[in-house]
Amino acid sequence: MAVSEARSKPGSLSRSALRELLDRCVHCGLCLNACPTYRELGLEADSPRGRIHQIVRVAEGAPITESYVRHLDLCLACRACETACPSGVRYGRLIETARTEIERRRPWPVRMMRRAALDGLLLSPFWLRAAGTLLWIYQASGLRALAERSGVLDVLGGIGRLLRLAPRAERPFFYRQIGKVFPAEGERRARVALLAGCVANVCFARLNEATVRVLQANGCEVVVPRGQTCCGALHAHIGRVGKARELARRNLEVFLAGDYDAVVTNAAGCGSTMKEYGELLEEDCEYADRARRFVSQVRDVTELLAEMGLREGLQPIDATVTYQDSCHLAHGQKIRAAPRQLLAAVPRLRLVELPSADLCCGSAGIYNLAHPEMADGILRRKMEQINATGAAIVATANPGCLLQLRYGVSRWGRGQRVLHVIEILDDSYAGRR
Repeated sequence: MAVSEARSKPGSLSRSALRELLDRCVHCGLCLNACPTYRELGLEADSPRGRIHQIVRVAEGAPITESYVRHLDLCLACRACETACPSGVRYGRLIETARTEIERRRPWPVRMMRRAALDGLLLSPFWLRAAGTLLWIYQASGLRALAERSGVLDVLGGIGRLLRLAPRAERPFFYRQIGKVFPAEGERRARVALLAGCVANVCFARLNEATVRVLQANGCEVVVPRGQTCCGALHAHIGRVGKARELARRNLEVFLAGDYDAVVTNAAGCGSTMKEYGELLEEDCEYADRARRFVSQVRDVTELLAEMGLREGLQPIDATVTYQDSCHLAHGQKIRAAPRQLLAAVPRLRLVELPSADLCCGSAGIYNLAHPEMADGILRRKMEQINATGAAIVATANPGCLLQLRYGVSRWGRGQRVLHVIEILDDSYAGRR
């Protein structure tokens, strides 16, 4: 990735922009303790500072080696280093730019497999429905429980891990709600558009429905626009920035066509990417202005509810809860207080702070599948801290974190319930229905 070539390839930063980002790092080392992989391995090459040094070397003409790819692939892109950095290094942009170049050089069978998974499956309602139906049959028929008891998943390697980590398919799928408008309860305070997501339509349908209900209870008319698509987060994170831009343009066409006070998501990873559409499309003459206007409307659902203030009517939940920050909410969007504020509003719900709550749980998109040993090491330490709180409920604000933490509870937990903040609010409001 010679710096002089950077602008000529789609998805790359210009030479001056890349150099500016690289030069911001003064190698002070304050990022080290914030980095999950450095905390696990203690290797400079697997720290933000070390990875930036490697990116600089490649930008100056050094070859892309297997070692370079391995160290950059091992990064969770959790962006905790951005929070810790006193110099304002935009590490997220650096890692995505470097991975864009790496992605182009992967063997074509690997690239084709990734495209089949991310484009053929995630972007196709037909194939997601089909996969979701098969997953539902596997789970509802008892085959999943049988596979767990028999130990067959232990001998299936990566496939066995995928089946263990797989979320529950939730029928009926949320696709049936796309295109609908849900009226506000009482006086309308806002008209919002909801991002339904991709996998969320199949595996987090109940969370999406709970999100609609909580927004309605707080005076929001909720529109689920037809024609919306995946936010592009996974594509951007693995280096397929060109495809992420394509998805961003499609979402801009859909969401800006309506008169909305906000575009809302319950997935922190999606929200973080959508709030960066302005940067993603900054050199696109046709879409740059529209992207900036769209970004000003994007809200995480916890952010919006905290801004509006919750309406009265929450019923008591007599339980102790601890909150795990989603990386892309805490570090990407800089939102920490809002979820805690909402939890604190539920009567008799006791919030106990989790030590290192903003340290990654090891989910990171598909990271827990691609790097199982590292992901498990990070998660095991997280579960030790969660167990020590004595909380019966673990709350978070991102579907990927929900999956990872539920897996952690099944292996190292004490039977805790893992819920999205919105699911807790929905349970509380349900007491008055």
